[in-house]
Amino acid sequence: MCGIIGTVGKEPAIDKIYPALIALQHRGQDAAGVATFEQGFHMKKGNGLVLNVFNPKNLQRLKGTMGIGHVRYPTIGSGTAEDAQPFIITTPYGIALAHNGNLVNYFNLKKNLIDNDLRYLNSNCDAEVILNLLSVELTKLNLRKFEPEHLFSALSEVYKKLVGSFAVVSMIAGKGLLAFRDSNGIKPLVHGRKDNEHSFASESVALDLMGHTDMVDVKPGEAIFIDTKGNFYNKQVVRGSKKKNATCIFEYVYFARPDSIIDGLGVYEARLNLGKECLKNRLKPDVVIPVPDTARGAAELVADVLCVKHREGLIKNRYIFRTFIMPTQSARMEAVRLKLNPIKSEIVGKKVLLVDDSIVRGNTSREIISLLRSVGAREIYYAVYSPPIRFPCVYGIDMQTRGEFIARDKSIEEIKTLIGADALVYQTTEGLINGVGAGPSDFCTACFTGSYPTKIPPLLLERIEADRMMAKVSKFEE
Repeated sequence: MCGIIGTVGKEPAIDKIYPALIALQHRGQDAAGVATFEQGFHMKKGNGLVLNVFNPKNLQRLKGTMGIGHVRYPTIGSGTAEDAQPFIITTPYGIALAHNGNLVNYFNLKKNLIDNDLRYLNSNCDAEVILNLLSVELTKLNLRKFEPEHLFSALSEVYKKLVGSFAVVSMIAGKGLLAFRDSNGIKPLVHGRKDNEHSFASESVALDLMGHTDMVDVKPGEAIFIDTKGNFYNKQVVRGSKKKNATCIFEYVYFARPDSIIDGLGVYEARLNLGKECLKNRLKPDVVIPVPDTARGAAELVADVLCVKHREGLIKNRYIFRTFIMPTQSARMEAVRLKLNPIKSEIVGKKVLLVDDSIVRGNTSREIISLLRSVGAREIYYAVYSPPIRFPCVYGIDMQTRGEFIARDKSIEEIKTLIGADALVYQTTEGLINGVGAGPSDFCTACFTGSYPTKIPPLLLERIEADRMMAKVSKFEE
């Protein structure tokens, strides 16, 4: 899962992109990058947070009224500097590209590009594969004059090759801004406009910051091209196998900011409803405490349903980043104690109900429960407003190895014992879907149900798991 932004208009693009990337920082902490265009491409990217990668000097060099940006959370490759986005290719026209998602058939696509088209790929990032595939198809057209329809024609061939999830922003040198989304709409992509300025982003919150009020989600399988004069072109390049979207439901559970709207559904409202669905008079705690920050909305509704106090019992250190997307387990465990500190007066001698968004590995939950016991909690109940995670995500969330999931082969009673809770309550799959607010075909729920919106051959799933395990080892050795 990454964050992308693209814009074209009359004002300097970097003035829009830089704050938008900060707004999307929660979607990726490993690397950041920006490419702009003015009589040539200008690019700056590197490992680290947005505030660390960019400084006034290199921001000043990113000239032009068209640009794209990216924050990275790696799920393919080991996350080295070579994998930072955007990527640029010189022919045809000159194209820069950034993407959010995960290509399930990445390995085969990369091998075919190298073997058959004599393309040298310098990274282990699937965005570079998408860029080269687009370049290959455009080159085949052998065109002397650029037309937006040529882009759509090339994309129709690219779509045939891509399996997985992708939301893409791309610049065509001197021509305009291109955006497109996978045929199932797994990854979010929203289009905003203000006067003659057009922008695309992973979440509406970035476009809010840019001053856009006219926003619409890019449809699954749709491509949109905005030329440098602000003219709008779009085409439904392909249609998904389902009648409705298969938006990643984990966006609403955890990943997206609560002030974002994704495919017409407010994230904060979804989390409130998930809290309402999660607990209905099953427990009688003295106080309900959220695991910050994601679970706050759900905890409010849990407290309302149970008619008990809702309190902030865990205070978050704002200078520690999201532990879920930290690269190694040791880093996550160290960060839990650094990130959270209990308010003892809200905990001592009380039956505490902790509300959390999910349990993946179980180590963080166990650490938090241990922390509350150490300051005198009488009993600790744990409520999770998503179902047990039992299946790998192959679409861009770092849950790609079955061995990571505490729920893969354990009952809820066994999980309760392992994390040290006095009671453990999970959301049901039906409650999850009802809470977010639409029918079951509206979402990808693969990590909970094992039902993938694209075909995943078992051998390919094993390959993905093996690659991710190697990447984690490499990251740990660093």
